[in-house]
Amino acid sequence: MSNYIKGEYKREIFSSDTGYIVGLFKVKETNNEEWEKYLNTTITFTGYFHELNNIDNYIFYGSFVEHEKYGMQFQTTSYERSVPEEKDSIVEFLTSGLFKGIGEKKAKKIVDVLGKDTLKIILEQPNNLILIPGITEKNKIELHNKLQDYEASYEVIIKLGNLGFTTREAMIIYNYYKEKSLLKIDEDFYNLYYDLSNLSFKRIDALALKNNIPNGDVTRIEAGIIYVMNELTNNYGHSYYFIHELLPFVEKALHLDLNKEYINNCLDSLIKKGLVVKKEDYYYLATIYNDEVYIVNRLNLLMHTKDNLVKNIDEYISKIEEHYSLTYNTDQKEAIEESIKKNILVITGGPGTGKTTILKGICELYKQVNKYTMDKVVENIALLAPTGRASKRMSEESGMPASTIHRFLKWNKDNNSFQVNEYNKVKKDLVIIDEASMIDVSLFASLLRGLSVHTRIIIVGDVDQLPSVGPGQVLFDLIDSNKINVKYLNTLYRQKEESNIIKLAYNIREGVLDPTIFNKEDDLTFIECSNDEILKKIEEISYTYIDYSYKNFQILAPMYKTLNGIDNINNKLQTTFNKKSSKKKEIIVNDEVYREGDKVIQLTNMPDENVYNGDIGIIDRVVNSTKKEIYIDFDGNIVKYTQANFINFKKAYAISIHKSQGSEFDVVIIPIVKNFQKMLYRKLIYTAVTRCKSRLYLIGDLSALEFSIKNNNSLIRRTSIKKFLVDGIN
Repeated sequence: MSNYIKGEYKREIFSSDTGYIVGLFKVKETNNEEWEKYLNTTITFTGYFHELNNIDNYIFYGSFVEHEKYGMQFQTTSYERSVPEEKDSIVEFLTSGLFKGIGEKKAKKIVDVLGKDTLKIILEQPNNLILIPGITEKNKIELHNKLQDYEASYEVIIKLGNLGFTTREAMIIYNYYKEKSLLKIDEDFYNLYYDLSNLSFKRIDALALKNNIPNGDVTRIEAGIIYVMNELTNNYGHSYYFIHELLPFVEKALHLDLNKEYINNCLDSLIKKGLVVKKEDYYYLATIYNDEVYIVNRLNLLMHTKDNLVKNIDEYISKIEEHYSLTYNTDQKEAIEESIKKNILVITGGPGTGKTTILKGICELYKQVNKYTMDKVVENIALLAPTGRASKRMSEESGMPASTIHRFLKWNKDNNSFQVNEYNKVKKDLVIIDEASMIDVSLFASLLRGLSVHTRIIIVGDVDQLPSVGPGQVLFDLIDSNKINVKYLNTLYRQKEESNIIKLAYNIREGVLDPTIFNKEDDLTFIECSNDEILKKIEEISYTYIDYSYKNFQILAPMYKTLNGIDNINNKLQTTFNKKSSKKKEIIVNDEVYREGDKVIQLTNMPDENVYNGDIGIIDRVVNSTKKEIYIDFDGNIVKYTQANFINFKKAYAISIHKSQGSEFDVVIIPIVKNFQKMLYRKLIYTAVTRCKSRLYLIGDLSALEFSIKNNNSLIRRTSIKKFLVDGIN
C-alpha cells in the first residue's frame, strides 16, 4: 500500500486557477513509521485538488520533500476523502476530554481491540480494558464511571458523530436538547442554527447538505434568510431591511438562483414562526425589533415618572466644589443638578468638556442628599461602561468601583446569555453609563431588562464618536428624538482651551481643516511624507518614547492590512520596543512571533478571568514546550492562555481606532494615507484624535486627512428607536 498521511485540511496558503494548492494539514494518522514524528502536528502540503473542506478528513498519498526556500512540505500525488466509520466516532468521543488520561493512542488501542461495541463492553465488562496494553486500573475506573454518567447520552453523541459533528459539537447539541437531539434534527436540521449560538450557519449548512438536505429545501432557504439578516445587521448595524436587499445576499450565501416571490413566501413563514417581524415594508429580525420596542417602552416609563424634588441643590453643589477644591462651570452644575432630579438623563459633549469628571460630583451629590455613607452609595449606584479600560477610567475619575456592562449582567460566555435578566433583576437606585456611543441595541435592552423599573439612569457619551460595533445607534437616536432629557456640555474643561488637539477635534467635528494648526506647539505635529516613508517615521518617533509606560503611548490606525496597516506596524515595532533576546522566551502563533514583554490587546470578553475586549496588557511569561501557554499581565491581573484561546489576543503596539474607544493615551501616533481611503471618514478620525491627551502625531498625506474630515458619508444606520419615541409604537 502507498505511503499516506490522514487528517484534517486546515486552510489554504496559496491556490492557482489550475487547482494547485499550498495549504496546511493536521496529521492524525500515517502508515509510515518515519512520518510518525508529524502526528498531531500541522504540516505544509502541496498538490492539485478538485475541492477541499474543513469538515471531512482526507488521505493524502505522496512524500515529504525539503523545499530550499519553504522547508519541509508534503508533496501530494493523489488524495481521497476519508469515509468516517463508527470506530472513528468512538475514538473521537473517548479523546474529547471527558475521560482523563485517555489520549488518541490509548483510545485507538481500545477501539482496535473492542471494536464497534467498545462503549457497551466498557459499561458491562470493564475488566476487559485491563487486557489492553497501556490501559491502567485508573483508566478503567475513569472510563467506566464517566460512561455510566453519560450512559443516556453516548449513543446519541455517537450518532451525531456519524452525521459529521465533532464530539465537542455533539456535546453542545446534547446538552441543549438532551434525548430529543436527533428528533430536533429530523424535524429541521436548521433548528441547530436557530437554537445554538455557538454553532455557525456555514457549519450546520455544510453538514445538512452532506446529510442529503436538498439545496432548495424550504428549511434551508428560511435559515439562510435569518443568517443573512444576522450578517447584515452585524456588518452594517441596521435594524431592518427591504426584501430587494435581502434577495441577492441570500442567493450568494446559498449559491442558488431565487426569485422575490419565493423569498417573500419564506419570509411570511418566518413571521409566523416569530423569527421575523414585518412593519410596513420593513423586515426586522424579531430579536432586534423586540429589543428596540423594549428600550422605548422602558424609557417612556421613566420619562413619565415624576421628577425627584430636592431642595437647596445649589448649596449641596457649593459644598462639593469646596470638598474637591474645584469649580464647576455652568453646564456641569446644571448636569449635576439634573442628575439628581431626572429619572432618565443624557449628558453629552465633545472632548475636554468634563463628561467623566462630573461623575464624582454626581456621586457625591447623591451621597449628601440621601445622607448615605460611602458603603451605602456603592450599594445603590452602579457605574458601568462598555469596555474594561473605560470602566477603569470611570473608577479612577469617580473614586468608586466601576464595571463593564457584561460583568455587571454576569455574562455567560458558553451560551451567550446574561444571568442578570428580567427574571433575576438587580436593585439599584441609580445607574450611570459612560462611553454610551459604544452601546448597541441588544446590550442596552439587556441592561434595562436586568434593572428594576424604578432604577434611574444617566447616559454619558460623545455622539460624534464612532457608533457601536453591534447594531443600532442608541445614543444618537435618544438625543436626536428630542424626547429624552439631554444636557449638553459645551465648555472646555479637561484641558486648557489653547490645546491644539482639542481645537483640531472640534474642527473635525465641524468638517473643516486649518493646516496652520499643526506644528505650532509640541502638542500637535503633522509630518508629511510618502507612503513608503511612514513606517520609518513611526519607528523614529516611537523610539523617543521607548521608556514610556505601554499605557501612555499608542499608535492608532484605520486598517489591519496594507503597507502601513496595523499588522505591519506591529511586526516592525516589536523590534523597537521588545527586541529578540536570549533572556526572553518566545512562541509562534499563527505564523506570528510573540515574546515575553510584548504589548498585546484582548479581542474577546473573558468575564471569568476579568478581562474584556479592548483591554491592553503585557506578555508576562511564555511556556513553549509540550504544553504551550502564554501568561498576560493586565494591570496586575495575570491571565493564562492555552493554545485553544491564543486567538483571543493580538500585538498592540498599534491597534485599530475602533478598539481604542473608551481609552485615553498621553501620546498618540496616527498614520493617515490615501491607501486607507475606504476607511477615511469624519467620525473615525474624530474618535482617533480624541483618544489623545498630551501629544498627537499625524503622519502621512495632508490631502488624505482633509478628505477624511470632509467625508461625513459614514453609513447612516436605519434604526427605529427615534421613530418609536417620536411617533409611538404601532
